[in-house]
Amino acid sequence: MHRKLTITIDEELYQNLQQQVGTGNISAFVENLIRQHVLTRRDLEEGYKAMAADTEHEADAYEWAEGLIGVDVT
Repeated sequence: MHRKLTITIDEELYQNLQQQVGTGNISAFVENLIRQHVLTRRDLEEGYKAMAADTEHEADAYEWAEGLIGVDVT
């Protein structure tokens, strides 16, 4: 599903955007830029699953966390 978003930008920036990207491609261009900086719930879930599947890293993290027991970190 797509949603319509209205934004306001500087005239010169808009003209440069039209020239470089093309009028019909601005939405896709902006969406791709935003997607690189905004994580979706699906991105987070996939990232957590990938981390959990990395058993070597999980074992290291567990060992590190266990080593902090009794350590004053203040």
